[in-house]
Amino acid sequence: MTRIRGLLPLLALAAIVVAGCAASGGASSPTPPPSPVASADGAIAAVVAAEPRLTGIMPRDPAAIGQANWYEVAPGAAAGSFLVNTRVGWGDCPSHCINEHVWKHEVAADGSLRLVSEAGPPIPEEAWPDPTAGKTGIRGTVTSGPRCPVERVPPDPSCAPSPVTGAVIVVRDAAGAEVDRTVSGAAGTYFSAVPAGSYTVEAQPIQGLLGTPPPQQVVVPAGERATVDLSYDTGIR
Repeated sequence: MTRIRGLLPLLALAAIVVAGCAASGGASSPTPPPSPVASADGAIAAVVAAEPRLTGIMPRDPAAIGQANWYEVAPGAAAGSFLVNTRVGWGDCPSHCINEHVWKHEVAADGSLRLVSEAGPPIPEEAWPDPTAGKTGIRGTVTSGPRCPVERVPPDPSCAPSPVTGAVIVVRDAAGAEVDRTVSGAAGTYFSAVPAGSYTVEAQPIQGLLGTPPPQQVVVPAGERATVDLSYDTGIR
């Protein structure tokens, strides 16, 4: 009997710890309930909400050669439901892409999502429509211009600023210390994964381009991406 009484305080303490852990687990951010879906736009929005890197994906255009990323929406078997086919392609996409990853989701009228099928190799980070979606940091596009000595009316697409590949972007914190260094990709886009805070974005000089963009200050909100676009001067006048 003495042994049992000695165990009671330990059992009570264990119960308190378990209850505390359960309460702590319950305090984590709950998954928001799905929103009702009544249209094709709502159906693809539900799919993108589940995979933010699909942000910006466009409807399939059968006439477009080399469309790497697309979606199709059709009515589902259940009342008010939709079937959403989604595709991300990469690798020589002007020739219909060497690789592809495809999903089929069923989106119910209440907005709930069910994966019907999925096939394809792992997707390279740069192949996603928006690989930085859901991340905190600084993003932007690096371009150079002007491309023509005089402005033309109507505007000539060949004179539009062109993306700059390989531009080195340095990010400094409020104290001036370098916290990140990244390089613009083939489309001229870049992303720096930094936490919320105040930063200065500095584009580095590029041989052949006369004007280097001036440093830009930016504030990154918690859980969001700030946009800083950078433009080099070609010197063409």
